Amino acid sequence: MPLEILVTMVVCGVVAIAIILHMSGRSAVVPLTEDSAARAWLRHSPDSAVQSARPAATGHAALITTEQGMGIVWCFGADTIARPLDTAKIEPHPKGLCLRFADFSTPSVTVILSSEERAVWKDAITAAPSPTVRSQKTG
Repeated sequence: MPLEILVTMVVCGVVAIAIILHMSGRSAVVPLTEDSAARAWLRHSPDSAVQSARPAATGHAALITTEQGMGIVWCFGADTIARPLDTAKIEPHPKGLCLRFADFSTPSVTVILSSEERAVWKDAITAAPSPTVRSQKTG
């Protein structure tokens, strides 16, 4: 089979699958509630215990409090991503907050928040104690 025909078939197949998934509603963003945000966090970090989950009004992100510190869960299409906030840098953004991570796989995320939510989230993140690192004695 000529390469041009094979490439055309593959591209058309991928486009058709994307259209079918989108039209069937499987690409819709799943809004986060307290319960779904906690479950999403536990899916990414099963060893931590969620103390509280505070979803944004848009439902696209949630602030998570655990024993190890603060974290964030946000929607990425029909899936979620979760990251701890212990090394994140918080920057104001016209639409909310921009969180910059020390992680090349997720360099930053912009969370859309109202002005009231922005203040509450920023205060909660900056007031959270840093997780303590336990060292083991050798000897």
